[in-house]
Amino acid sequence: MTTVRDPGLQPERTRLAWRRTLLALTVVTLLTVRLAFTGGRSAAGSAVLALLGWGTVVTLCWRRATGSGVSRTGGRHLALVGLAAAGFALIGTLLVLRGL
Repeated sequence: MTTVRDPGLQPERTRLAWRRTLLALTVVTLLTVRLAFTGGRSAAGSAVLALLGWGTVVTLCWRRATGSGVSRTGGRHLALVGLAAAGFALIGTLLVLRGL
């Protein structure tokens, strides 16, 4: 006896969560780039790291975030996405402390 799984709204909630995550990462990246224009070398270095992290996350998660197909990562890149999210949290905290 095979049971058919009814996913309900779970796929849509997952898609929306990935979109919110990418939106938040984009905002932090843009604020970091803005800070790089007014700050010194450390601000420019933070902007470069933020752009690299943002590009990595977008590259890895785009298909899942847009709902255009199943991600082919197979869950292997979850640690990398988690590390990027932690880095963005640190950058976001630094931005708040600097008053942006």
